Amino acid sequence: MNQLSLPPLYKSVAGQGTTPLPLGTDVLSSSQVFSPLMVMKQSAMQHNLASMAQYCRLHGVRHAAHGKTSMSPLILQSAVDAGAWGICAATPAQVRALRTFGIKNVFLANELVDPAGIRWIAEYQRENPATEFLCYVDSLAGVALLDAALSEVGTCLSVLVEVSVPGGRTGCRSMVEAVAIAHAVKQSPYLELAGVAGYEGAIAGDRSEESLAAVRDYCQTMVSAARAIDAEALFAPGEVLLSAGGGTFFDIVVEMFAAVKLSRPTVTLIRSGAYMAHDDGLYSRLAPFAQPNAEFTFQATLEIWGRVLSRPEPGLAILDFGRRDVPFDQDLPVPHFFRDRDGSHPRTAAQSTITAVNDQHAYLSLPADLLLAVGDWVGCGISHPCTAFDKWCYLPLIDDEYRCVGDISTFF
Repeated sequence: MNQLSLPPLYKSVAGQGTTPLPLGTDVLSSSQVFSPLMVMKQSAMQHNLASMAQYCRLHGVRHAAHGKTSMSPLILQSAVDAGAWGICAATPAQVRALRTFGIKNVFLANELVDPAGIRWIAEYQRENPATEFLCYVDSLAGVALLDAALSEVGTCLSVLVEVSVPGGRTGCRSMVEAVAIAHAVKQSPYLELAGVAGYEGAIAGDRSEESLAAVRDYCQTMVSAARAIDAEALFAPGEVLLSAGGGTFFDIVVEMFAAVKLSRPTVTLIRSGAYMAHDDGLYSRLAPFAQPNAEFTFQATLEIWGRVLSRPEPGLAILDFGRRDVPFDQDLPVPHFFRDRDGSHPRTAAQSTITAVNDQHAYLSLPADLLLAVGDWVGCGISHPCTAFDKWCYLPLIDDEYRCVGDISTFF
């Protein structure tokens, strides 16, 4: 059996698919493009990065943009260049990837319990003392596990006590637990307590008054834990970090943490990552900048383009993308544009709807008399970018004329 020296990595590139599209390629008219393809709009990405950076400067908060959304060196370094303190990870493997990308400051917004992961991170910190690293701890068992693993390397790590609520995700459930964990960290020769953290996105799923009240209550729980720990002088010298703030409620987090007074200066560290791409679904409804009278805006950057495979019924078109290509966990893709098969004749797709997706097919409902031929392009926005990027190891970065201006590579 013949062995390929390099498999076709780029599924939206015609031919062998082993190299990205040449810069300047018109992605909707080029014979070098396979359908379907997902693209990212450069102008929208730059707008989102600038909006978040301006917001953080205005409110005096620090930002560790979550990297799990895209795991793309270009996008994440662009966030740092725009003003982010660093990048968040969710797993030790993501920490390693971010270090490979050249990210100086990394926040593992999770517990660190894997011995091999602890060792790799500790050895990296020992060999690269100019970089910063943070992670969570939410139990005495977690403190003991970190202690044992770090003692073999001799490296000290900075941790934040993670606080949650009954029925929540990771995070200790009471003030008594939080203070006890802080005491254990204080007694450890290998750990320093940098602050208190949590994740409010698991508390509520919409922006109703009831949900916003629940998020505020949870933020107050984190504040109370910080005050209890501070009262016993358990934080390491220097500033105290208060960290929360995912993609949907970071404005509430900033509001709640702004007035906190401890015995030493506090810094609010938010962790939103979806803003870099935004979307036409989940975050277009829930993101702080999508709310009425918001001080800034975000723009959707991602589009999935596919071709009409079949018009088997008057009010139905079957497209060539599906669950392998688009997120479907929150909402189905939102049709925006039609184009002829050669990329010409752009027109609105507002009268159509994606009603279902299979693994490699999408069902487009449209008026029976609407002209849309087999082979024509259909361009859609997506919902939930966190489950979009992982389906593509390469996306063309395009300008507003759909010309390729860069390469988005992802590493999941």
